[in-house]
Amino acid sequence: MNILILSVGTRNKIIQYFVKELSGKGNVVATDMSTLAPALYEADKYYIVPQMTDKNYLNIILEICANEKIDGVLSLIDPELSYLAKYEEKFKEVGTQVIGSSEELCELALDKFQMFRWLYSHGYPCARSYINKEEFYMDLDNKEIQFPVFVKPIRGSASISISKVFNKEMLEILFAHDQNLMIQEFLDGQEIGADVYIDMCSGNTVSIFTKRKIKMRAGETDKAVSFKDDRLFEFIEHFVKDAGFRGQIDIDIFDMEGKYYISEVNPRFGGGYPHAYESGCNHMKLIVENLLGHANTCNVGEYKDGIYMMKYNEIAII
Repeated sequence: MNILILSVGTRNKIIQYFVKELSGKGNVVATDMSTLAPALYEADKYYIVPQMTDKNYLNIILEICANEKIDGVLSLIDPELSYLAKYEEKFKEVGTQVIGSSEELCELALDKFQMFRWLYSHGYPCARSYINKEEFYMDLDNKEIQFPVFVKPIRGSASISISKVFNKEMLEILFAHDQNLMIQEFLDGQEIGADVYIDMCSGNTVSIFTKRKIKMRAGETDKAVSFKDDRLFEFIEHFVKDAGFRGQIDIDIFDMEGKYYISEVNPRFGGGYPHAYESGCNHMKLIVENLLGHANTCNVGEYKDGIYMMKYNEIAII
């Protein structure tokens, strides 16, 4: 059993967990475009590859899969998720399974406005969003929305270029420099992170871990505490089944006075996943079982609550 993880960057813990799970069973192979990606050195073997936009990128990754006898491949960055799903059949030809959701769902998750439209049309509470400034101003005048709001790229990840905007002047300045932006309602509630695994064999949600976020830094959870709520578990399971996601996903949710709002969905391991793993949700094992053709049993909520996660800096010397 060999697994290839692309664009590993600084996700050292993710690589460590896979290496631990495959110890004595197989190898973890990692890639990145930089030799200064510290997570590379946690893997059993690594490759330096060009950017995903390189015309030879697909052939290079397929060659690695063939040479290393890779059983499953996944990526840790959003833009690459759709890419892998798009060429799923090519990977099958070399004996490799793409671990994750369909290209359509990966694209939906990457396009924040399309995700809003999907959530709204399917009746899920979510942050009101706009790509048309005039529609926003109309609702602002009608007091259907108010400042502050968030302005963010329509297609983006890692909270890059997100601004909290307090007035029209700030909003106009941002849109004058970039038209590919959207305006999103500011949800002033408790932010929640959910690490979810949907079995690739059965299609059932088999693991959910939820945490209340205490502090954020650079778009990632810096401090959080685990908790359980059966009503939230049911809400997540319903959403996942409705949308059709597969494999590992990360969901951002807001608790607004007891009502849950979905903010964003990332069909990959989130930066806060180590909290789930250390609390008892071993999604690496679930992936390995699926690659072996085994459906996993449901273990939703099988973890300890009241467990705090606190991130701190570490260094790698090579």
